[in-house]
Amino acid sequence: MVKHIVAFKLTGSDEERREVALKFKDALMALPEQIEVLRSMEVGINENPNETWDVVLTAIVDTMADVEVYAKHPAHVAAAGLLAGHKGDRACVDYEF
Repeated sequence: MVKHIVAFKLTGSDEERREVALKFKDALMALPEQIEVLRSMEVGINENPNETWDVVLTAIVDTMADVEVYAKHPAHVAAAGLLAGHKGDRACVDYEF
């Protein structure tokens, strides 16, 4: 199994970042029903005003090859498109467990 963990810093006002984060979360949470290789999805929106990262996701797939399948799937591409104009930094870690 592989955990795919991604954190995002969004741009814009606090209100814009929160609105984008909520829409992004909704889209991501729908992905396990749409992408066969995706075993689970967890999405968190930062609540700590002392921190600068806005959204984190943890996806679980069976293999590293499945990370690529997930990343290229049209439903994932559409969800990622919701960040257009608001994506600042992105950090990712993929590891087997």
